[in-house]
Amino acid sequence: MPEIILKNLTKRWDKFYAVDNLNMVIDDNAFVTLLGPSGCGKTTTLRMIAGLETPTSGKIIIGGVTVFDSERGINVSANKRQVGFLFQNYALWPNMTVYKNISFGLSNIKKEMPKVDFEAKRTDALIKILDRPEGVRKIYDECRDKNGKIDENKVCIRLIDEYEISIYTAKTLMGYKVFDSADNFDSAKAHAEKLKANLKKIKEKYEAEGCMLNDRFEVVRQGKVEKSVRKLTEEEIDLIVRRVARIVKIGMFMDRYPNELSGGQQQRVAIARTLAPEPKVLFMDEPLSNLDAKLRIEMRSELQRLHIDTGITFIYVTHDQLEAMTLATKICLINNGVLQQYDAPLDIYKKPDNLFVADFVGNPAINFIEARGKQQSDGSILMTIFDGSQVIFAPDEKLNLSDWYAKADRDGEEKSEALIEKSNKDIPFRYHIHMVNEIGESDKEKAADNEDFVIGIRPEFLNLNDNGSIEGEIYSAMPTGMETMIKVRIKNYLLTGVVFGGVLYKIGQQIKLDFNGKDILLFSRKNGKLITRGSIKVKQ
Repeated sequence: MPEIILKNLTKRWDKFYAVDNLNMVIDDNAFVTLLGPSGCGKTTTLRMIAGLETPTSGKIIIGGVTVFDSERGINVSANKRQVGFLFQNYALWPNMTVYKNISFGLSNIKKEMPKVDFEAKRTDALIKILDRPEGVRKIYDECRDKNGKIDENKVCIRLIDEYEISIYTAKTLMGYKVFDSADNFDSAKAHAEKLKANLKKIKEKYEAEGCMLNDRFEVVRQGKVEKSVRKLTEEEIDLIVRRVARIVKIGMFMDRYPNELSGGQQQRVAIARTLAPEPKVLFMDEPLSNLDAKLRIEMRSELQRLHIDTGITFIYVTHDQLEAMTLATKICLINNGVLQQYDAPLDIYKKPDNLFVADFVGNPAINFIEARGKQQSDGSILMTIFDGSQVIFAPDEKLNLSDWYAKADRDGEEKSEALIEKSNKDIPFRYHIHMVNEIGESDKEKAADNEDFVIGIRPEFLNLNDNGSIEGEIYSAMPTGMETMIKVRIKNYLLTGVVFGGVLYKIGQQIKLDFNGKDILLFSRKNGKLITRGSIKVKQ
């Protein structure tokens, strides 16, 4: 599967930048989700890679082949990039059966392909099946109704799925009528011997012409597989349709029409149709949005399995961070056309690059606490939070705040020099501090310096216990069975926590808490970037 490289990829309309100087590498067989709020540029990015949208500038390389280069004037069309598309709208033909929907595009494919002897291939498949007749007999027995009558259609589907053969091979096998009644398999083995003799004659014929058949029954002459520009045969199309139907588990629905299927089944048909031409990359633009919540969870699992089974590179657009976290091998988080972070899901969750990333990923959302303080001689930072409470933040790695700010300032200066005029300007992210009585934005905005911080605490790090150092009260409690989501009031501030297990809390109940773990996040309020991770203790 191909590696995809994006270099300085930009899409703009006049001064509006949908995608601004995007650089990233999508590895072979990766499952990448393009994540971000509505209008951030994720769908535009997908469309540019797919060839449905022409970038303003930059370069796109798929599998070592440059498909777009603004400087060299290269722009390969979408139909030549060997990619597949799966969108929110299934776009199935209502007047066609499932089989016809999947096979429709295959009948139009015309390209250079190997010359295959399908008679020899079918004969070889039949020999292998007839040499072990017990398996076929078992399928026949399992497809009898309560009166002992054989359901031939059911037998045909089972044979296709069990032995990965075409419907033509399955019907030929059933036509021998050697499995309908008795358990005497002599007749089946006799058929196998005849077929072996036929296959030998076919191979001898090719040898007489100076050719041979390889393991895939392709015609080989002088060590090279013979090829020609042709369309797919009916047998080739059937084998492909049956293969993708097995992958998405819809083999039993081949004769149904789309309106006879559920939403999830229709989505499976759309996936099978997309997989049929064997794309190198599969693009998905919010394909699960039309499904109900329960079915979305099931289809996420199916997509994850599908990615492993096919080995195809998946690029998936969503604004749902839960989908991104559960599906992706890597998340590309975009805001206002600018890449915020490109990392593995758990790395984005545990080590967000900035306040926007920390806020966008996580459900329930992260708690932000404003703090002010100075670094001590031992490397810890003494800070004041909650309008007077003092805490000590201990970094989990060696940190020199002065050096960190010096580097951040240099990076900021370099970025400011490269700034371009944009109508959709990059505005610093405005994090939200949850309070009982909210304060207007204008009231709390003030210039930040190197002593102003924002502490980020994930809900699971709130530890309620009788020996806790911080006093508060339960503001709200929402039990779900497996866990209870609570909001704790500390003075005028509200913190969200998650308590696992069937614990009941009363509104107004007095509690004590601590902040657990070494994954407490420390951000600079001045520039919004992550400084480090560490632990917090209340100063006694």
